[in-house]
Amino acid sequence: MSFGLNRAEVIGRLGADVTINSLASGGRVANMSVATDESYIDRAAGGQRIDKTEWHRVVSFQDGLIDMLAKHAKKGRLVYVAGKMQTRKWRKDGEDSDRFSTEILLVPGSRIQFLDKPAGATGTAPANGEAAEAAADSGVEERTGDHSLPF
Repeated sequence: MSFGLNRAEVIGRLGADVTINSLASGGRVANMSVATDESYIDRAAGGQRIDKTEWHRVVSFQDGLIDMLAKHAKKGRLVYVAGKMQTRKWRKDGEDSDRFSTEILLVPGSRIQFLDKPAGATGTAPANGEAAEAAADSGVEERTGDHSLPF
């Protein structure tokens, strides 16, 4: 018997507000782009620091999660995403070649957690923790912190 582990985790900033589209089947899909940054010293280029940004597509078909993302997933927010990798293949009408997209799919058991305050937030949290409980029930957490937005 063989088995595997399909899990992807990223911490980065949303490159744009979440995009929500309706499907022909009647459902909805939420699409996000998360940017992760890293830097290194390129010794071949005289010790120059090189900054690199990698973009990750994140997708969800879960209605409750899509509703939450519509309210909170705004450009520049710092977010932790844990889901599974998926590569989709499709063909546009009239084209002869296949197209591919590799993305992080948020399924039941996946997690998305905001690691900063939304723009314009006052910094006060509900005293009774109801918002945190509702977020935890949907696999989403709102965590506050003092982070600058690079976008």
